[in-house]
Amino acid sequence: MTAVLVTGGGVGIGEAIARRFAADGWQVAVNGRRPGPIAAVADAIGGVAIAGDISEPATAERIVSEAVAALGGLDCVVLNAGIAHSGSVLEQTPESFERVLRTNTIAPFLVARAALPHVIERKGSLIAIASSAALSAGPDSAAYCTSKAALAMLMKTIAIDFAHTGIRSNSVCPAWVRTDMGDAMMDELADQRGATREDAYAYANRLVPSRRPSTLDEVAGTVAFLASPAGAGINGAAIPIDGGVNSVNVGLLWDTA
Repeated sequence: MTAVLVTGGGVGIGEAIARRFAADGWQVAVNGRRPGPIAAVADAIGGVAIAGDISEPATAERIVSEAVAALGGLDCVVLNAGIAHSGSVLEQTPESFERVLRTNTIAPFLVARAALPHVIERKGSLIAIASSAALSAGPDSAAYCTSKAALAMLMKTIAIDFAHTGIRSNSVCPAWVRTDMGDAMMDELADQRGATREDAYAYANRLVPSRRPSTLDEVAGTVAFLASPAGAGINGAAIPIDGGVNSVNVGLLWDTA
């Protein structure tokens, strides 16, 4: 039976991915800093909860070891845990900038480093949840954009260095996704504009050809495809899940209504 470790699997995108893998018949280990949410997800899907902060080297190694022991091996690791801290370079402090990079880039490196021998043994795959911010920059997001771009490049380097072993390494790059965190950010935007949450989502996605955010199922489905035999030919990719906004030349948009 195939086995996967999902970091940041207690809520949002990570939870949706864990549930999708379980529905597809995989054994699932769910990691997160908070024991409560990951235990709830693990109980719901018949998986294993492994709490711990993967930004600590010893903890990352322990989590991988416990996942391997519980599941009998690893065919896939989904590197999903991440945080954001808004601000330009002048607004970031060294501490806030380092904290975002430690969670979004260094922690995935630590888990990948610990998990690679096990994934190589099964000729499996690593999949990182990067962001559309890995492909193009947004305002007041110096730390987040930098960390996600570095994460996507980390996955490319793994693909280049270890493809000969039979493994694959990719990232997916969602733009706006309907999650609790996304809803909270849209509520803030709605308050600023005197509008509703739905109005805020529409405004935030006004330049997206599909004119809507992505769904959790769409992100989870893409990850499941990459981990499946159907995705065996994809390696070193950074796949946008953004409704087509990566293809938009904003300089040619005279009317975005």
